[in-house]
Amino acid sequence: MNETDRLLSAQLRPEDAESEISLRPRTLREYVGQEKMRRSLQMYIEAALQRHEPLDHILLSGPPGLGKTTMAEIVAAEMGQNIRITSGPAITRPGDLASILTNMDKGDVLFIDEIHRLPRTVEEILYPAMEDHVLDIMIGKGPMARSMRVDLPRFTLIGATTRQGMLSHPLRDRFGIIYTLELYTPEELMRIVSRSAGILGVRYEEEGLMEIARRSRGTPRIANRMLKRVRDYAQLKSGGVITLESARQGIDLLEVDEMGLDRMDREILRVLTSVFAGRPVGLDTLAAAVNEDPGTIEDVYEPFLMQQGLIMRTRSGRVATPQGYRHLDLTPPPEEACGPGCEQTSLI
Repeated sequence: MNETDRLLSAQLRPEDAESEISLRPRTLREYVGQEKMRRSLQMYIEAALQRHEPLDHILLSGPPGLGKTTMAEIVAAEMGQNIRITSGPAITRPGDLASILTNMDKGDVLFIDEIHRLPRTVEEILYPAMEDHVLDIMIGKGPMARSMRVDLPRFTLIGATTRQGMLSHPLRDRFGIIYTLELYTPEELMRIVSRSAGILGVRYEEEGLMEIARRSRGTPRIANRMLKRVRDYAQLKSGGVITLESARQGIDLLEVDEMGLDRMDREILRVLTSVFAGRPVGLDTLAAAVNEDPGTIEDVYEPFLMQQGLIMRTRSGRVATPQGYRHLDLTPPPEEACGPGCEQTSLI
């Protein structure tokens, strides 16, 4: 299954694009969650405005769907500047980046999503642009080649990454402000979907929205997507009002359980607990057992299961934890589902 085909995928889907833009907060006051980041950014922005200077470069990391693009747009709006949005995979040549930078005005914000995927040749010309506000361009080839330095207006680069560990040290060190976004609490997601419901004109009871928030895996993008699907169910089954019962039934219809696990999540748990009876399972073996690509298992499904303490990686392979067994109403085997020689190496 393609990751974007899942209801619970945190990746942006084509059908999300238009509605997500309309639901995004426009100011720091409207932004819900990430309180430490929001408070410190408010202070940095106010200080930069008083000095009439651009904000320092910002790096935002964390899982997809937590609001990195939204925060970049808010920063630009709060600074009263324009924003240019692009992504690492879209900038394939140094000339692509040069074209963007030379067309920016003083104080503008450049947002690069998936910045860890920038080609090395592009990354190298970004260093002097960030640090010295200059662009070094090579003109010609071979013995006749020469370097030309172009002055750039001071700008703010906001980079977003889901894999901060893949960033090179020279690039990471050039960001003056670094934040790691965390998963949202159900209470924070409740405030987000309540605001979204108001924008969409959806009638609701608070218990119904809280049920959506609890099953949304701590991710606003998933919560808003689920809100729209439950809205459709409530329109036909409960007079257009999202009640606790209609929310539960609508989400159950989507095969998402109380913990936010979908069918494939539970299938992985079932294979680990029942098919292999608690024995450690290698990644390729697990992928073959659930008929899924090993990379998808590792990058898409495992992180949430490990964050929830349902499975863990060991030197011998993947195993289900006692909590994973209990989630399926099973009794953990002796030795806490991990046999001799099966030492835990990673929980997250």
